[in-house]
Amino acid sequence: MAEAADFQGTSPSPARRWLRRTGALLAGAPLLAGLLQLSAAAPAGAAEQTSAKAASGSQTVSISLDTLSPSIPTDGDTLTVSGTVTNNGKQAVTDAHVGLRLGQALSTRSAIDTVAKRTDFIQGVDGSEVGDKYTEQFSKLTPGVAEPFTLSVPVDKLDLGDDGVYPLGVSLSGQTSAQPWEQVLGIQRTFLPWQPDEADTKTKTTYLWPLVSGIHMTAQTGSNEQQTPVFRNDDLAKEIAPGGRLDQMLSLGKDLDVTWVIDPDLLASVDAMTSSYKIQGDGDTTTTGTHQAVAKAWLAELQTAVADKEVVALPFADPDLASLAHNGTSVTGSLSHLKDATDVAASTVETVLHVTPNTDFAWPVNGAVDPSIIKVATSAGADKVIARSDSLQETGGLSYTPSAARPIGGGTTAVVADARLSTAFQGDLTKAGDATLAEQQFLAQSLALDLQTDKQRSIVVAPQRMPTGSQAQTMAEALTTLQGSTWTESQDLAAAAKAKPDPSATTKIPSSSSYPSSLRRQELPKAAFEQIAATQDRLDNFRVILTDESRVVTPFGRAMNREMSTSWRGQAGEAANFRQSVLNYLDDLTNQVKLIDKSETKLSGRSATIPVTVQNNLVQGVQHLVLRLTSTSPTRLKIGGNAYTQQRVTVNGGHSQSVKFTTSANANGKVTVIAQLYTEDGQEYGQAVSFDVKVTEVTATVMLVIGGGVLLLVLAGFRMYTHRKRAVARQSEEGPDGPDDGAAEEPGGPENPEGPPDRLQEESGAPSRADDPAEHPSDPTPDTAPESADPSGTGERVDR
Repeated sequence: MAEAADFQGTSPSPARRWLRRTGALLAGAPLLAGLLQLSAAAPAGAAEQTSAKAASGSQTVSISLDTLSPSIPTDGDTLTVSGTVTNNGKQAVTDAHVGLRLGQALSTRSAIDTVAKRTDFIQGVDGSEVGDKYTEQFSKLTPGVAEPFTLSVPVDKLDLGDDGVYPLGVSLSGQTSAQPWEQVLGIQRTFLPWQPDEADTKTKTTYLWPLVSGIHMTAQTGSNEQQTPVFRNDDLAKEIAPGGRLDQMLSLGKDLDVTWVIDPDLLASVDAMTSSYKIQGDGDTTTTGTHQAVAKAWLAELQTAVADKEVVALPFADPDLASLAHNGTSVTGSLSHLKDATDVAASTVETVLHVTPNTDFAWPVNGAVDPSIIKVATSAGADKVIARSDSLQETGGLSYTPSAARPIGGGTTAVVADARLSTAFQGDLTKAGDATLAEQQFLAQSLALDLQTDKQRSIVVAPQRMPTGSQAQTMAEALTTLQGSTWTESQDLAAAAKAKPDPSATTKIPSSSSYPSSLRRQELPKAAFEQIAATQDRLDNFRVILTDESRVVTPFGRAMNREMSTSWRGQAGEAANFRQSVLNYLDDLTNQVKLIDKSETKLSGRSATIPVTVQNNLVQGVQHLVLRLTSTSPTRLKIGGNAYTQQRVTVNGGHSQSVKFTTSANANGKVTVIAQLYTEDGQEYGQAVSFDVKVTEVTATVMLVIGGGVLLLVLAGFRMYTHRKRAVARQSEEGPDGPDDGAAEEPGGPENPEGPPDRLQEESGAPSRADDPAEHPSDPTPDTAPESADPSGTGERVDR
């Protein structure tokens, strides 16, 4: 069964050429009908006119095919088709009926694509109605009103022939007042896979069942011992709650034979919800999460579902491999984040689900690959890359779809998923009619693939990463039907990757220029990886001072993994906001360890100590810090005998520590001093604090004044001594009776020490204020407080 037309760059198949020729012939039918009408032809001519007009109004009525049961009929079954018909025209449709039409078996997969795209009716190609007995009549279809229908026909009446895929049309025929003859006014096509007996060779089919979500957790955690996590929003609770998207994925997948592909970040996030957690609000506010029971129930059900199934773990947070390959490899450290995300994947899955996952697979977006993507995908240890057949296309003209595994060199295997099957359930499938068409086309493509050759092949189906609820339901229904079919059997992904490769299948990786531009436009820019690198640099500078770095390194490491997530595609603004929020929070933590600002300090004397205070508002202690104090004018003021000096600093959580530096002054004036924290490896930490020191040195003039004061005291003492000596001599000369002239004793003498103050001062030899009003004693109060062993506060006191 040749199928060269299935692949890009090959010539059309015979079936397609026949369809094109038939279409060209029918396109001229209206012209022929007009000529016959003008020539007043016989009744045979009127019949030709009716046939030509039959397709003219084939889109007046829309038909929704809501159910088709069974999806894969067999002998003895009764095929039941139900749906609705809606008159989209402006005139009522009368004498209408709905019937079934069966076309000829389609020989290629590309022929299925062609039929699925057609919307108009083509006489002869769409087949004739399957008998009047299996129709439903409508006397009138009012414009804009949907009318239900149900048709049932025994499969034996369909006259199905050989195994294959048959186009099945549901058409409505009727007439309008403007065109009062019976014609096909609407048709909807689907496919009927026909394989009643077990196939001699069955296709081994691997279906990936992805459990992937967006980014829900922030880098922020609580200051308590448990480090309560903080979520961006409560959307994850909605996804895992009964009826939510992830709840449906789990409920549907547990009954299917599939390979579970899981993002460990999803598991970590749900696991975090099982205990106390917070949700970000406006500004710095948070609210308490309340969905612990929902999270516990979902995880418990998942643990049961995967207990005996194959589980493939993606790198943590599902990094965007294409963005990293195209924009991140030139930024230092970007690949190390991918390695970290890969290393933590297995342990996360094992811890939460209690199963050992397979971490050998990398999955680029949409399976689109080029040499750089392959290189990045395998750089972290994966040796198998899930590609897709619309990226790694066949170029050898094979008439069949080869097995998925392709050795592409360097010990790497490309596992090429089938593009038609993988994209079958994209788009809006909320309407029953769209879901039914998607399911039937998926089954038809699978059967057509099996009928291509007698060779047994291993086929992989890799659907979209985050199916909606309706998409998941349709996938599950189609997969349930497929797994009960006669032409396929299930297989694990690991087995598909190890299957014997087809020697004729292409192994050439497409060039970078062939990477889809639509996907490239959604990639994370280089600036995103530069911002991630900046965050890592600041984290490295911060972690070295912590006594328990795991409280910071782990949440920020996982946050940087999340910054690279594939889920940011199509959300460039939200991705940028998330990256900035991580960086801002890290800066906020870093700034909790800082120097206290100082105002101008006065320094009198030749030497003194200056205290500088380090404050730690973190809940854990900091260490391995060095505080350096630098004088901008060492000729005037030296710190520790040099231009600068430094001391190690250790501060407990929630405390402050004052560090004292010895200074020496050489001249008067104002000097700016700079205090700066450093890590032990010499990296600046935090903002520097600068303050002015006003130096007042002890001068020679002051020493002269002090010396003069001492001299005056000595002279006063000498004067007192000589005065007393003369007084004693006079008393000896005058005798005990007193002076000869009889004068009274002077108050304040030896017999009366208590005398007027001024007199006593004069006799003592001390200078009086009146004697020298220009001279004042020095201020006995020191300029600086005495040295204290207690820690200095945040004030500006300087110890001498």
